Amino acid sequence: MRIAGPEARAIALPMLRLKQDLEPGRAIFGELIEPCGADPIVRENAGNELGNQSRAGAPAPHKQRIDEVVVTYFAKPHSYTTDDVVEISAHGSPVVLRHIVELAIARGARLAEPGEFTMRAFLNGRIDLTQAEAVRDLIESQTLFQAKVAAQQLGGALSRRLQPIKQKLVELIALLEAGIDFAEDDVSVLPPERIMEQITSIQAPLVELAGSFGYGKVVHEGLTLAIVGRPNVGKSSLFNRLVERERAIVTATPGTTRDLVSETVAIGGIPVELVDTAGIRRALDEAESIGIQKSMEALADADLVLIVLDCSQPVTVEDRELLQQAAQRPAIVVENKVDVLSAEFSASSSQLLVPSSQMREVRTSAVTGEGITEVRSEILRYVGGEAHESAESGFLTNVRHQSRVKESITALDAAAAAVRKNIPHEMVLLDLYNGLRALDEITGATTTDDILNLIFSSFCIGK
Repeated sequence: MRIAGPEARAIALPMLRLKQDLEPGRAIFGELIEPCGADPIVRENAGNELGNQSRAGAPAPHKQRIDEVVVTYFAKPHSYTTDDVVEISAHGSPVVLRHIVELAIARGARLAEPGEFTMRAFLNGRIDLTQAEAVRDLIESQTLFQAKVAAQQLGGALSRRLQPIKQKLVELIALLEAGIDFAEDDVSVLPPERIMEQITSIQAPLVELAGSFGYGKVVHEGLTLAIVGRPNVGKSSLFNRLVERERAIVTATPGTTRDLVSETVAIGGIPVELVDTAGIRRALDEAESIGIQKSMEALADADLVLIVLDCSQPVTVEDRELLQQAAQRPAIVVENKVDVLSAEFSASSSQLLVPSSQMREVRTSAVTGEGITEVRSEILRYVGGEAHESAESGFLTNVRHQSRVKESITALDAAAAAVRKNIPHEMVLLDLYNGLRALDEITGATTTDDILNLIFSSFCIGK
């Protein structure tokens, strides 16, 4: 339980019996006790006992121990929020933790709002807004890779990538401002060619940063992958191989899967929601018809599609129709049952892929596990994981950041167009300031209260 503010020590100490005095930056072992006056019954009993012992010349009563705790004191400004902070670590009983909160409130503390500790850290200059948002991302991480990316963002990776861009933009603005304000002092104004060079040098890394959003969004949010195909081609077996456990029912009877079965797994650190679907064919009954309809909806909604074909049989009309339907979608064609590959399939699959489609082919055996590693590699190739795994982590993972970067690029485009048309520098500066303001909103230098409230309202209490 964390108490922050100028009265943190005064609120915490009466409920603690410590082995030694609190020292900044040190964890002290102690006991959580019931302070005198905390409970009317305890106070009455303690008062009677104290009166009896006083009359007998005995020492004051020993305060009742509730729990053993570890207490850490952070003196301002060397704390998360830059306030005085006292953190009390108990054994975790909800009853005890709730009692600590009640004791603190009774002495004048109040409950923190969701995200208030992190907001205070931001408002007090301890972290910038990208780092504050990374705290939430770290809390919500589903994979170790997501946690690593969030931790690097928390360390200021995106801010460090933006800083030199902003610095160049500020320098260009300063030069143009000086040329306008001190024209009578013969301060040289940059010629149009030099201004265009400066704008281009600022804009190029922003365009590159904006291009990182596709991968960053997938890292942050994950992706949905639908496994589709005719009945009995091995979709559920492939699903189980990717999940690495028997999650979907597999039988030799075609049409076993009637409903969508989903499971989220980590592939290369990316959360991937795998969706096993009902076999697509002419439905034999109402239940199968509903399952096939859901399969088609899953195909339409998925970020990536695995189209599974049966290598033990010739390619069918239904296979080709399914390939046509997915022709303009990001898709991987999985030719399954390669362990029983038939000559008829090889003969009929020479012109299998639709021209100009985005599909890639992988041959697998869900029975032996052959080709499963290649399927995972193809999934990573789609999200760009192979190119980005070792890249700088200062990429965009947030829609708000993406929109601000695009806004800055648009403003710089407008400034460049103004320079080409020989529009006065006062008007060029308006566009440059708009570009700078958009970048400032990413780190929080010019962020409005509405945006701050929206960001921090999604935090959990106590963060």
